[in-house]
Amino acid sequence: MSERSASWLPIAEDSPFPVENLPYGVFRDGDEEPRVGCAAGDWVLDLSRLEIPHAADFGRPSLNRFMSRGRSAWTAVRRRVTALLLDPGARRELEPHLIPRSEVRLELPFETADFVDFYSFEQHARNMGAMLRPGSEPLLPNWRHLPVAYHGRAGTVVISGTPVLRPCGQRRDPGEARPSFGPSRRLDIEAEVGFVVGVPSALGSPVPAGALRDHVFGAVLVNDWSARDIQAWEYVPLGPFLGKSFATSISPWVVPLDALEAARVAPQRQDPEPLDYLRDPDPWALDIVLTVILNGTVISRPRFRHLYWTPGQQLAHLTINGARLRTGDLCSSGTVSGPERNEWGSLMELTWNGERPLVLDGGSARRFLEDGDTVRITGAAYAVSGGWIGFGEVVGTILPAGGRPDPAEAAQRLGGHDPDSAPMPSHEGDS
Repeated sequence: MSERSASWLPIAEDSPFPVENLPYGVFRDGDEEPRVGCAAGDWVLDLSRLEIPHAADFGRPSLNRFMSRGRSAWTAVRRRVTALLLDPGARRELEPHLIPRSEVRLELPFETADFVDFYSFEQHARNMGAMLRPGSEPLLPNWRHLPVAYHGRAGTVVISGTPVLRPCGQRRDPGEARPSFGPSRRLDIEAEVGFVVGVPSALGSPVPAGALRDHVFGAVLVNDWSARDIQAWEYVPLGPFLGKSFATSISPWVVPLDALEAARVAPQRQDPEPLDYLRDPDPWALDIVLTVILNGTVISRPRFRHLYWTPGQQLAHLTINGARLRTGDLCSSGTVSGPERNEWGSLMELTWNGERPLVLDGGSARRFLEDGDTVRITGAAYAVSGGWIGFGEVVGTILPAGGRPDPAEAAQRLGGHDPDSAPMPSHEGDS
């Protein structure tokens, strides 16, 4: 096992942002205009003030211009910034442009062009099928032949920390003769990993499954909030609409693909063998461990390595009909769920559609989200040093439809809790 690169910048051994990571984000420092920086330890390095390639791109309020330049530009900047942080002689040059992360406000790192959400974890698909179609084969006939997805709304992709207003819509509960309208009663989370497109493709030119690295800039954490009752009533026959389109939260830091090289693992075996256009000459998943925390209680630790349809196959399927990629496209994985119950990435699975409520620290129980609840998702992956790199976090608090939660109550729920050392919650009825 190799050691972390020794930077002149003091970076704690357990920091999620060592020199091997250097994720990109957009920040605002006081009254200054938003611009691009990278996270290094407890600091944000203002890239717009450095003598590095494409420095002008970093004076903008989004990463889109830089992401569109492609892999050669991404590699050149990453190498240069890494070299500066490792070179003690560069300390005087960089120190004036290091800002404590605690003093900046993070904003959406890129302008979202399109949002596509896949359904790429077999355990999640099996769990949902078993709940929604009891007594039938959980996987529908197409699931093992193509990466199932729905097209979401780019305009409701929001930055971590943005409150989530409980959505209203039509829903019809079992036993009701007619639908009713009102706030969702079954508001849920979906812990996911999203890939951000940098280099676009031409209309009518499919992207091969092995060409993902030519187009994808990096990865973020995603919480694709879901109103299960609204979704259940509307999704036949065309799929999710209002049950999904009200909010999708993302983490503020985009981790470059180059930082994730050491996290690459073989994906789940595919059976039957996919059609030719979905065959990837070098298929891979990533060993990213997510942690899902509800009101301070760790409720799940899903692992992205259980992926069935790979990111390259997702891009190939998305474009095989001639659809084009655009800079800022967000392609999310779908709910990350593994074979063990503590690896399931949604409340619908963890409570088995509300039949087995989760018991949180302090004794309160949850079937689905209540007003004032705060959900926090973190992520970590292996680094080339043999340690870990982090994604930061994606956080959201549920606001009541037309109202606001009690700030004191929310603070009390979260105060003084260490999610990394917390035990997994129990289920009502567990022995």
